[in-house]
Amino acid sequence: MSEKKVLHIVESFGSGVFSFLTGLVRETADEFEICIAYGKRAETPENFEEYFDKKVRFVEVKNFSRSINPVSDLKAFFEVKKIIKAEDPDIVHLHSSKAGFVGRFAANCKKRRVIYNPHGFSFLMLDSSALKRSLYRIIERLGTLNRATVVGCSQGEYEQAKKLTKRSVCISNGLNIQAAAKLESELDAHTFNAESPSVCTCARIGAQKMPAVFNSIAQSLKDLSFLWIGDGELKTELTSENISVSGWVDKSQAVRLENDCDIFMLTSAWEGLPIALLEAMYLKKLCIVSDCIGNRDVIKNGVNGFVCKDKQEFVEAVNRVREMSLQEVEKITDAARRDVEENYNLRKNVREKYINLYLDK
Repeated sequence: MSEKKVLHIVESFGSGVFSFLTGLVRETADEFEICIAYGKRAETPENFEEYFDKKVRFVEVKNFSRSINPVSDLKAFFEVKKIIKAEDPDIVHLHSSKAGFVGRFAANCKKRRVIYNPHGFSFLMLDSSALKRSLYRIIERLGTLNRATVVGCSQGEYEQAKKLTKRSVCISNGLNIQAAAKLESELDAHTFNAESPSVCTCARIGAQKMPAVFNSIAQSLKDLSFLWIGDGELKTELTSENISVSGWVDKSQAVRLENDCDIFMLTSAWEGLPIALLEAMYLKKLCIVSDCIGNRDVIKNGVNGFVCKDKQEFVEAVNRVREMSLQEVEKITDAARRDVEENYNLRKNVREKYINLYLDK
């Protein structure tokens, strides 16, 4: 094992960021000493330690909060600073906006390597006012003052990062192909139902994923069944009678539920590069996604899925799929699977890019 220590700091310890981190840590645990300082969320698995190598250590940051709160954020800053001093890592790897802002000021870039993954810049939140987004952009600019390296997890996010700092690189999110293949081998075969395709999504039911839009699409397609795999504070917006909500389930159950559906849909207002989308593509689900950074970086309209600008285009895309032959559907889903295998392989990205970044090559 390398003598170098990596301290991951993550406030949003759930959903897509959690999936990304489990994959990244799995691929680096044999070469680095790893500690994860985390904030607990409703979507954080109760048995989260079991998703990681037994060598990984955990420290809870008790003052992390999802929203901006000057008092708790200041407490979190001193708490994180204390953890960094105690752990004395060679590399500090920050995940998402809150940990990215607090951690970049708490860490000393002159003493150690500091890396920041936004996983979807906060100033791209289209559900926020223009004033709020401007504030988030200013906060991100302030965060660049400590000379950390910003990692864009998609080409679109990288382009945004370059506008903030020259110390930016692009390392696309990836899927753990080996783990995905193992899960897939345990699933029953599923045949696409072109006449009455079932639709699912997998995410926290929050503002980012635009549940009201998902609900409106379901209301326009009342003869189809919709499933939201997950839970969240905006669950009450899913009122259409043809929508079911699974609640929080573990990874294997989520994959089983997804496998039983035909269409995977993302109505996101903003993204980094969603792991859930890569998982759906690998499972050969027909993917229909919103036209935002992350989604449109992966899905090429009509080639490996469909990209939609509004609710009406989502409805039209679903109806278009219902008119396709099974061969036409398979051509698109096969292309999606190949794309993940060739361009979004987590192990390849970690080995070729993240480890070199950790070692400052």
